[in-house]
Amino acid sequence: MTLSQANVPLWAVRGFAFAWGCLWGSFVNVVIYRVPRDMSVVRPGSHCPHCGAPVAAFDNVPVVSWLLLRGRARCCDAAISPRYATVELLGGALALAVAELVLYEVPEQASVMYAAAVFVADFALAMGLLAAAFIDAAHMYLPDPITIGGTLIGLATSSLRDTTWQGGLAGAAAGFFVVWLPLVVGYKALRGRAGMGLGDAKLVMLAGAWFGWPGAAFALFAGALQATLAAIGLLLIRGKIEEPEAVREDRLVLQRAAAAGDAEAQRALDDDPLANEPEAGLMSARLPFGPFLCLATIEWMLGGHWLRENVAWLRG
Repeated sequence: MTLSQANVPLWAVRGFAFAWGCLWGSFVNVVIYRVPRDMSVVRPGSHCPHCGAPVAAFDNVPVVSWLLLRGRARCCDAAISPRYATVELLGGALALAVAELVLYEVPEQASVMYAAAVFVADFALAMGLLAAAFIDAAHMYLPDPITIGGTLIGLATSSLRDTTWQGGLAGAAAGFFVVWLPLVVGYKALRGRAGMGLGDAKLVMLAGAWFGWPGAAFALFAGALQATLAAIGLLLIRGKIEEPEAVREDRLVLQRAAAAGDAEAQRALDDDPLANEPEAGLMSARLPFGPFLCLATIEWMLGGHWLRENVAWLRG
């Protein structure tokens, strides 16, 4: 059956997409909370992060439950961060945007199965980037299951986009090395520390695997531009750029363990570019770059076709 034969009302497609995205946004919240803590994302089931009580199904409806409970846990009345409802809404918005993209770009003669495959692939990418953005914003690290796993999925699904797996592989390699060589290896040789994390290089690699070298280039440069604007905004509003609180807490735990003679903790500190507090000065400020790379990759996914048609150097 083709899309033109399916004759499904657009409001139904959009409503389903939004609800579907909100549901998966709820799962993304689980990933954001548990992955940095080395917890399983499957077991145990949803539970209160404050007292550990299981969350009933009727209190786990995306967005709605948070609003009805006024941002409080039913079990212990502790405040529940608005981040949970925000991520769920972002999941719904991204699913809706991906559905609109499929409706706009997939020919009506294409089969429903093909359109569904395009939607699932792009939606999976969006959810992975959503999780990565929030994890990096809080902990300044990007999990390999998202960056490397996303790269492999991008190569495996290349036939669903205007690229080949060879083009995706070349884009992934270009994206990784253009960050790793000058900004990780070169910067460290000059200043004694990496200018960017290896996770950032893997994230640009992911963009290249999905969208070839133009996607990797856009992710890097658009991400850098948006990060610069965000840094300027923080300086104007707060007067400084601070590390995420979780980074400071993790470093303190490692330092205490190392001081107590824990050799493993000492090795972790020796290998961690965030092991020491940042030096004074704007050039040493630490701003998570991953969220801006994720944002730029999503922007390319949604608007890349238009950009390639209208920006000469991105035609490749």
